[in-house]
Amino acid sequence: MITMALEKPPLTRKQKIAALADQCVQCGLCLPTCPTYGLDGNEAESPRGRIAIAAALARGDAEPTAALRIHLDHCLGCLNCQRVCPANVKYDELLVETRALIGPSPERPKQLLAALKQPTLLRLAARLAGASGVARWKNRLTHRLPAGSPWRAALQTWPEEATDETVPSISPRSDADSITVAIFPGCVASVEDEAAERSAIALLRAAGYRVERLPAFCCGAMDLHGGDMEAADRLAERVRDNWQRSGASQLVTVTPGCLGTLRRALPEVAVVDPVSLLAARLDQLTFRPLARRVALHLPCTQLNVARSESALQKLLSKIPSLDVAVVPRPPHCCGAAGSHMLEFPERAARLRDGVLGQIATLAPQQLLSSNIGCRLHLAAGMDEHGAHWPHMHPLTLLAQQLEMSP
Repeated sequence: MITMALEKPPLTRKQKIAALADQCVQCGLCLPTCPTYGLDGNEAESPRGRIAIAAALARGDAEPTAALRIHLDHCLGCLNCQRVCPANVKYDELLVETRALIGPSPERPKQLLAALKQPTLLRLAARLAGASGVARWKNRLTHRLPAGSPWRAALQTWPEEATDETVPSISPRSDADSITVAIFPGCVASVEDEAAERSAIALLRAAGYRVERLPAFCCGAMDLHGGDMEAADRLAERVRDNWQRSGASQLVTVTPGCLGTLRRALPEVAVVDPVSLLAARLDQLTFRPLARRVALHLPCTQLNVARSESALQKLLSKIPSLDVAVVPRPPHCCGAAGSHMLEFPERAARLRDGVLGQIATLAPQQLLSSNIGCRLHLAAGMDEHGAHWPHMHPLTLLAQQLEMSP
């Protein structure tokens, strides 16, 4: 008699966390790359310590008390640990599942984060702030707010001066055989980094791609990393619906911080950093010379999720006379880390100061960074310390130097 093997039931969340944690061999190679371990020198603030906490929670050996969960909340999700792990521990998945298990922190600034997820509301706030001259009086207001206030941290990221973000406009491709790429605008990035989005579209079109723009909304990253899985799942479904209507074959976003969440929502889709597509067609792009020294800040998500740092440096090297100096690591993270700079502003500022110190040693004329959160966070630190490096997305600089065909 032949019997069919029964399928194993899916793992529960606790079983999944325990299985992921069991992959860790406790070697400690991750410790030197962990920004929070560098801040505190505390095992509980290291990847190895957090994996042990996750395992204890999953197995019922510990309760998610405030004193215990704070170490999980402090994690930046930079994934430097995952990149160097010899056992290939899926730390990103472990962190997401553990935060979903214990739920969002009671201290999470829900109203502020909800506002940041609404592009229409952000645009209205930007117009009102411009009309009222918020850049002139924001410092007086921030000093009236408590030092650890998320609203104070958010206000400090408001730009004090505008930068030149004029980019060329290139007509859409009409070639029948052109690859169609969809671009995901996001929430904060669709407003604060709109020039980078327009730049990406111009560069992709110049390289021979057709580009479709998806509606601007939150991908769910803040909810996913904050432990609100229900809200993250709703936004993931919205991502899938809009992707299916796009008719594109690949999805890109100018903000590497969205990549991991988009890939989670669309596991069968090629979700990439646009610089990877541009570097693959570099022979179709020509750039005008620019005699300028720039500091290139590589966000953690670009290094550890997009893995596109080589492609970006290759693109920038094609601008004649441009002197590109990569910001050294360590420090391994600027401290922005999505909503971390709002929830833990004092810790984020300590990490940021280390990065700004490294940038200062390069004596740049301009700062480039592809993650809008990192750039706003670093700019707030520059304002505080009296540094004056104009900053923009690398794609914006590339588009500005693009040699247009006659």
